[in-house]
Amino acid sequence: MAGKLWLTTSAAVLLWAGAAHAQTAPAADEQQASQLDEVVVTAERRTSNLQTTAVAASVMSGEQLQDKGVSNIETLQFSVPSLTVQNSGQGNSFNIRGIGKTENNSSVGVGVITYRDGVAVFPAYFQNEPLFDIQSLEVLRGPQGTFAGQNATGGAVFITQRNPDFDGFGGYVTAQAGNYNDFRIHGAVNIPLSETLAARIAVNKENHDSFYDVIGTPTRGQPGVLDTASVRGSLLWEPNDQFRVLLKSDYTHHDMGGYPTSPIFSTLPLHTIATNGPYAAVDETSRTVLNVSYQFDNGVTLRSITGAQYGTTMVRADTDGTATLPFTFYDEVDQRLLSQELTLVSPDEGPLTWVLGAYYQDDLITFPPGQFVTTQYVSATIPVLYDTLLEGENPKTTAAVFGQITYDLTDRLELQVGARYTRSTVENHASLAAPLLGLRLTQNDRSEENATTGKVALNWTLDDDNFLYAFVAKGHKAGGLNGPNLAFVAPKPFEGEDVIDYEAGWKSTMFDGRLRTQLGAYYNVYQNFQINIGDPTTTAITSILNVTDDTIIYGLEASAQGRFGNLGFDFGLSLSKSELGTFFAADPRRARTGACNQNTGPASGNCVNLEGNAQTFAPELTLSAGIEYDFALGNGTLTPRIDYSHISDSWASIFANEALGDHLSERDIVNAQITYAQGDWRLQAYSTNLTDLEYIASVKTGQRYAGAPRQYGVRLTRNF
Repeated sequence: MAGKLWLTTSAAVLLWAGAAHAQTAPAADEQQASQLDEVVVTAERRTSNLQTTAVAASVMSGEQLQDKGVSNIETLQFSVPSLTVQNSGQGNSFNIRGIGKTENNSSVGVGVITYRDGVAVFPAYFQNEPLFDIQSLEVLRGPQGTFAGQNATGGAVFITQRNPDFDGFGGYVTAQAGNYNDFRIHGAVNIPLSETLAARIAVNKENHDSFYDVIGTPTRGQPGVLDTASVRGSLLWEPNDQFRVLLKSDYTHHDMGGYPTSPIFSTLPLHTIATNGPYAAVDETSRTVLNVSYQFDNGVTLRSITGAQYGTTMVRADTDGTATLPFTFYDEVDQRLLSQELTLVSPDEGPLTWVLGAYYQDDLITFPPGQFVTTQYVSATIPVLYDTLLEGENPKTTAAVFGQITYDLTDRLELQVGARYTRSTVENHASLAAPLLGLRLTQNDRSEENATTGKVALNWTLDDDNFLYAFVAKGHKAGGLNGPNLAFVAPKPFEGEDVIDYEAGWKSTMFDGRLRTQLGAYYNVYQNFQINIGDPTTTAITSILNVTDDTIIYGLEASAQGRFGNLGFDFGLSLSKSELGTFFAADPRRARTGACNQNTGPASGNCVNLEGNAQTFAPELTLSAGIEYDFALGNGTLTPRIDYSHISDSWASIFANEALGDHLSERDIVNAQITYAQGDWRLQAYSTNLTDLEYIASVKTGQRYAGAPRQYGVRLTRNF
């Protein structure tokens, strides 16, 4: 298919170019703005210029995401510094500056929160939702304790999907075809229904074959096959200049066929798996967001954002990753997330601006009876040894009040103070049973926690083109309850995690708006740092534990965006270092050789002090760079673009034991595309992972997950 596809692409480009070449070619500088467009951030509940906002952030438009090959959260890591995503089955480990979530466990909070249209989405799960019809995507690095609240110790991602407007009937449609029999179509239509009411409908559909060769015959499912479909409907009502109502609802059915894994030390090629078990991986989600705002005569805006989200995730897996023993796992988990935020936002003018808000969230995770089953076998010929069954509920609530004031001390010097008070609860009402062994553990626990987070910043506008800032911010990740475990021992609670972030930065605009730069440094001190580990006292238990000694993470970040006539480029760099505090642990993968207390040791035998070890999935260097150039061709523009990303090596376990498969090698990813744009048409030939690099993207519970191989194809967009 590859040769045929490229031949078709080349013919299309040549025919189009030939027809256009006979016409008068406009000057390239007339087609391209001489300055960069202003970039804004909205995460602080008001729209502000990124270059004069005291936050470390990367912002991309929907078109930029497509040009960089970013189609979902996982591929975002190759375009944003300090960010890594480890797709490891049912959920993603989403980390910024090495902080996030390293295990898929419903009892554990995330360190990076993702928002869509102003509401926090399901934490860690349902993260494979495709990106389409996007207005902007903002990645904020560092603790976001004032506005995102707890569980944003690493940062937050804000995705804004395009809203209806009153500019007239219009929209777009994009069709894509590529290798692995990939076919994708997505588009949107904007419909002004009256002078005060407008609607927008967006859809996305994609199918492709598996990236994997399978040895053996799965009893059901096909690992790695994709079949996804989404629809979103929006209504905007603006009866006058003061009142605005925006309603959005979407639905996604995301079938990934199953999560293909193999043992860490498998001798098979990375994209070959052996199995005799069932495969399935289906996410089904729906979301409704109601955004209502009213501006009073004095300019103060009252805003209400209400969210209701429902999801079901189902997985079937061959847990030993071989065709020898039919070890299987099956689960179907339901989640409901209801949220409400109210804010009062002052006008932008004047020496004093402020934001006041209140937030409430109710989250319920349900494990239905008979829908969470792990089956173990003695051998291929001896039937089941035992089943373990988990069922119950995991309810959580969060209530918070927050606010931020900004005061101009002088014409160029401002003080910012923000704070948030949060009260959270988490409960586990669950039971774990092994009927054949006559074992059952029932848990009915509740944990409550109060936390205060916030930020104090001093911002200095040196001149119209240079902005300096320094701040101290506090973040918090909630504590909670470890769930029932296979050792059938009463689980232990874990404490909340606190971080103090010391940060300073400089943002500059040069060459009459053609070049923007951002430079920042941070130093984070974590207390009660949360890690997921085999319990030091009972090796059969996997628990969340706290590192009571200070854990340090520090680094430097630099980025730039430029547009000089026909030449455009962007660049991002992150240097980071993490050092775990004093913490004694016994690696559960090795034979036990005596007692091990997490605070006192002793450091002997299998009990080791992990002080100074790096945080998991925390590369010391991430780099991304992209360059493009516009060539005038007929009545259109031909734009080749190439993007490069480097993520240095990291560790999948705090034990950092290469012999046990903890080491993840560095990776260099190249994406490329060439675009011909003429009027309302855009034709693109693209390739992701151009060099077809084979790499292990993640390691979890003794299994490895391969990164996506080279993909290529053509994409045609028609705007109307």
